[in-house]
Amino acid sequence: MNSNPHLWQEAASFAARAHRYQLRKDGVTPYVAHPARVALTIACVFGFNDEAILAAALLHDTIEDCGTDYDEILQAFGRQVADVVAVMTKDMRLEEDEREKAYDEQLANGPWQGRLLKLADVYDNLLSTWDAKSRKKQLEKAKRAIKLTANDRQLTGARRILQGLVKKMTKGR
Repeated sequence: MNSNPHLWQEAASFAARAHRYQLRKDGVTPYVAHPARVALTIACVFGFNDEAILAAALLHDTIEDCGTDYDEILQAFGRQVADVVAVMTKDMRLEEDEREKAYDEQLANGPWQGRLLKLADVYDNLLSTWDAKSRKKQLEKAKRAIKLTANDRQLTGARRILQGLVKKMTKGR
């Protein structure tokens, strides 16, 4: 996708600034830990090391959660990164059921890199849930992501890894 060897580093700094006042739902963990873990999941667990994919992973929640807009991502990181971040962004103006349906369609019709990010995103969210209600919700999201990527040959390994985690966490209930 992109050959800038510093792209992911620039994205890490951008994401840290964008998420600087945010915490995860536990009220303690800085939010930026999530996109960092998503990028690490893509590289270390799923085996993808493309700079643009890693940059998009680091930035994947900046439009939806931080008030950053597509044009800022486009200007700073280029169209490939901006398009993947955009496909990972839900339209929060919609009612939840409609929003989730539109989001799944957006992911299905977008670049495969967006679906890779979705697999890593749900993988991280599933690992970081502690209560039964959140775990159930994250397991459903993981199953949706697995179904969504069923036809992506380049995502077979990542999908299998997520399937293994889902199976392990389903048995552990």
